[in-house]
Amino acid sequence: MTVTIYGIKNCDTMRKAQDWLNAQNIAFDFHDYKKVGLDRAKLENWCQTLGWEVVINRAGQTFRKLDDAQKQDLTEAKAIELMLGNLSMIKRPVLEKDGKLLAGFKPEIYAEFFA
Repeated sequence: MTVTIYGIKNCDTMRKAQDWLNAQNIAFDFHDYKKVGLDRAKLENWCQTLGWEVVINRAGQTFRKLDDAQKQDLTEAKAIELMLGNLSMIKRPVLEKDGKLLAGFKPEIYAEFFA
């Protein structure tokens, strides 16, 4: 089983997800996309698989600070450009296990995902 968790280092939700994985003795690789980056193809795959509405973090400060014109009439293409321009706009974490994806962290959903 190959598990990769994508996000940024200084994020409370990331820490909670990593702590949960460690408590379950699940080995994982951490991909810090603020340091390492994230390619367009991977982000597009996430958006196609999970839905761009799930992948974009509308609740975060980065999104809320956008001017109204940038937030209006969002499409998948526009959302992808916004997220590539500021990776903090991607919901955290994105978990990948054997080609399957999960966005966000809730212990009960992780337990089901790894059952």
